[in-house]
Amino acid sequence: MKSNLVFLVCMTTVHISFGQTTPPEYDELVRKADSLYKTKDYEASAFAYSDAFKVYGWMGLIDDRYNAACSWALAGFPDSAFFNLERIANKGYLKDYDHVSTDTDLNSLHSDKRWSPLLEKVKVNKEKAEVNLNKPLAQELESIYNEDQKYRLMIDDSLKKYGNESKEMQSLWQTIMEKDSINLIKVTTILDKYGWLGSEVVGERGNSALFLVIQHSDLKTQEKYLPMMKEAVKNGKASPSQLALLIDRVEMGNGGPQIYGSQITMKDGQYVVYQIIDEPNVNKRRAEVGLEPLEQYVKLWNIDYKLPAK
Repeated sequence: MKSNLVFLVCMTTVHISFGQTTPPEYDELVRKADSLYKTKDYEASAFAYSDAFKVYGWMGLIDDRYNAACSWALAGFPDSAFFNLERIANKGYLKDYDHVSTDTDLNSLHSDKRWSPLLEKVKVNKEKAEVNLNKPLAQELESIYNEDQKYRLMIDDSLKKYGNESKEMQSLWQTIMEKDSINLIKVTTILDKYGWLGSEVVGERGNSALFLVIQHSDLKTQEKYLPMMKEAVKNGKASPSQLALLIDRVEMGNGGPQIYGSQITMKDGQYVVYQIIDEPNVNKRRAEVGLEPLEQYVKLWNIDYKLPAK
């Protein structure tokens, strides 16, 4: 499952539907499926995804189709898993070959005669998607992406094991800051030379790397590149949901309330949601940029959040 904005485990992070706007019933059932997956009730999770697709006229978002396949595979229903995978692969949407081929949630499918043909389709989709890539830049940015995420993926376990004030956590944060400073020099050099590059030029991870490094930079740098990212969103070269996170980070850095509720802080050793402007309507704003409801989002930090009444 996805455990943060860009972490890839079972979940993909592409949000394209076979239709248009998902109905509320669909969204609620997907959240239910997600929760059931996290409790390892894979069969119930898979059926919840199926119910979601049913209320949406048997359509579904790409990541939901993929995650349904993961749940079906883990529950021991290979036919249903392949149905969901092939549906998005045949349409050219499933193209992260490295992820699909190594995703342990799909291990039970590897001995099936349908697995190799499926991987071949994914490989072809990947090659088509990368035909116009600037491969040297894409490779450089993917390396930056990996460096940005590598040590951040250690934070949660280290925090639980050693505590926030421990020397181990201090050492980890020092490593993260050192990596961030190196990555920032590389990314700002790219941005100043080429502008904000879309995934069609540097790939999805390369495109995400631009955002991540700016998101993790100092306030002055964030403010400098925020207008560039806004223009990139208008031109389809950056994600509206990622832009929302950068806007919130800048608002928080300036001491004001955030707009989309994406920023989490720590108070008395516990994660809490940083203050939000017009909080009762935050989920409306989140939906407009493709973000899930705040109640669901903050579960990543084990926060029990209740939306204030209007």
